[in-house]
Amino acid sequence: MSEVYAARRTRLRERCTAGGSAAALVSRPANVRYLAGTAPHGAVLLLGRSDDEDLLLCAGPLEDRPAQGRPDEALRVRTLTGPAGDAAVAAAGMAAGDGAESLAVEEHHLTVARHRALRSVAPDLRLTDLGGAVEQLRIVKDEEEISCLRIGAEIADQALGELLESILVGRTERHLALELERRLVDHGADGPAFPTSVGTGPNAGRPGHRPTDRRVEEGDFLTVCLGATYRGYRCEIGRTFVIGTSPADWQIELYDLVFAAQRAGREALAPGAACRDVDRAARQVLDGAGYAEHLPPLTGHGVGLEIDEDPQLAPSAMGKLDACVPVTVEPGVHLPGRGGVRIDDTLVVRPEADGGPELLTITTKELLAL
Repeated sequence: MSEVYAARRTRLRERCTAGGSAAALVSRPANVRYLAGTAPHGAVLLLGRSDDEDLLLCAGPLEDRPAQGRPDEALRVRTLTGPAGDAAVAAAGMAAGDGAESLAVEEHHLTVARHRALRSVAPDLRLTDLGGAVEQLRIVKDEEEISCLRIGAEIADQALGELLESILVGRTERHLALELERRLVDHGADGPAFPTSVGTGPNAGRPGHRPTDRRVEEGDFLTVCLGATYRGYRCEIGRTFVIGTSPADWQIELYDLVFAAQRAGREALAPGAACRDVDRAARQVLDGAGYAEHLPPLTGHGVGLEIDEDPQLAPSAMGKLDACVPVTVEPGVHLPGRGGVRIDDTLVVRPEADGGPELLTITTKELLAL
């Protein structure tokens, strides 16, 4: 992997050089991990003029925990000594001491206080904005990254499949969410990719629903949205079921509509497709059925070292999809007081010659009565 991390840092270095900065300070944890292989709490990456000048600066000793990743063996690592300090401030001082005239920083991650601290320790150093340069590099995944996402999806599928085989009536949303997260870890996940959402009855299909003590009842819609983190990479799956009895006519109708919308979004995924067109493909199915006011603001998003990355699949989204970009497609409808449906998959954009979009989350999307 050393060659992979070195190549990533080289691409970033080229962008910095083109922007007029010979050095860069990367402080956002996911970006540090992407470039260095690990991101201990408080660590930063100081990017120099060449690979042998790059430095991972840590606020404390590295812990040998696989879930945190291991640093690139070719990368210099230094730990701050004495009382705990701010690695970013120390790195700025080092850059100034090495004669750098400018330093590109991630302004979107630095607080105002931290930015002032950088200026105070290196007053003659010109600070420029690195912007989202690392995030842009992270959008297209290599096959090793996709493999981690694929394994995470398998773990999430396993955890969800086991839950569906258990008795659900009478159990609380909170209890089911905790059990799912335990099963993720049992099957090899670093942990959940995000707080697991379980919604029943009127809570079903509600975007971002946090589990409550409401108990599962016969005839409820049950929506589950969970994800696994594996070697730092995060995937997502969401499914909707009916509890105990055959679904009512209104439940079948709503489910079939959301399923059709999700299928349209998945089929629209292709290299070169506009992000807004993927959103439109899914959204227009539900708009045409009169559910426009009940739809979430976006149909999907990128995933990777963070659960919500670019690209965004939304009506106002700019840009087009590339091959090897993992995204979610997750349309849903929530009817206040009644509940709703959400169907969510993680896929990788692939060209038609390679079989089209690769579906990572394979739990059935049939409307099951549990």
